[in-house]
Amino acid sequence: MWQVLQQISPYAIAFAIPLLVTAIGGLYSERSGVVNIGLEGLMVIGSFAAAITISVLQPVMHSQALWMGLLAAVLAGALFSLLHAFASISLHANQVISGTAINMIAGALTVFIARNTTGSGNIQISPFTRFDISILSDVPLVGKLLFVNTYATTWLTLFILIVAYVVLYKTVFGLRLRACGEHPQAVDSAGVNVQLIRYIAVIISGACAGLGGAIVLTTYSGEFNGTVFGLGFLALAALIFGQWKPLGILGATFFFGFASTIATSAQAIPALAHMPGLVLKTFPYIVTLIVLVLFSKTTQPPRASGEPFEQGKR
Repeated sequence: MWQVLQQISPYAIAFAIPLLVTAIGGLYSERSGVVNIGLEGLMVIGSFAAAITISVLQPVMHSQALWMGLLAAVLAGALFSLLHAFASISLHANQVISGTAINMIAGALTVFIARNTTGSGNIQISPFTRFDISILSDVPLVGKLLFVNTYATTWLTLFILIVAYVVLYKTVFGLRLRACGEHPQAVDSAGVNVQLIRYIAVIISGACAGLGGAIVLTTYSGEFNGTVFGLGFLALAALIFGQWKPLGILGATFFFGFASTIATSAQAIPALAHMPGLVLKTFPYIVTLIVLVLFSKTTQPPRASGEPFEQGKR
């Protein structure tokens, strides 16, 4: 069993990392009181921006173009999220409808541009290569699980997770952001600009989601085709399962990562090869539904999440 875990661990982590960084983005937004179900569309925008940037720069910059692609994805996701922020915060629109519109616009717009650019709608790039971390890969037990066949983006995302924890729980800005998602009227009466903080949170959310889409492209996908395979919605599930907390999200995304990897690689694992194909393909989605049902009564979202805020109104 331990050998099986070692075999699938690098692939499960690679799948979980874009989920993790996207869910962190959703955490910022929802903690501020803005529901962002447009994470899927923002991931698509990030993947597209990265694909265009890398395809242009890679012949000249080679591996450095991948990092430029990640930066382009962050900027594109942040800019595109302003649509959701403006509709939800300034216009007081229904946040679920606004997020749904983001998903629809992102998919249609990127495919349209890609087809007019390439003719096929697909953009292929050369992704990051895996590497082993010397010394750490020789550590008993965890070395073969965490430090073998890894990507640079894995450690970038874990750094972003640490930063998110520090920002949300150890800074004045994080305190105000969390208060905006719980009691925005009280924050407003204290002289804090609730709308500004929510704008910043949604922009951070878009930047993280865009980065998540680019990580999918630059690791195990290697091709933009107008979709991120529903990972944005799975990131939302991980956000709920993780109780809107950074460490909870970390556990939830890795749980989903291993569940999905078992489903896709089970035929190559002798211990699981005898299981029916239909069961394996539906396994991660069934597990997700079961988990959400079991934790539905204990979930405690931010109290003001999804509620429009009007300055000065009590």
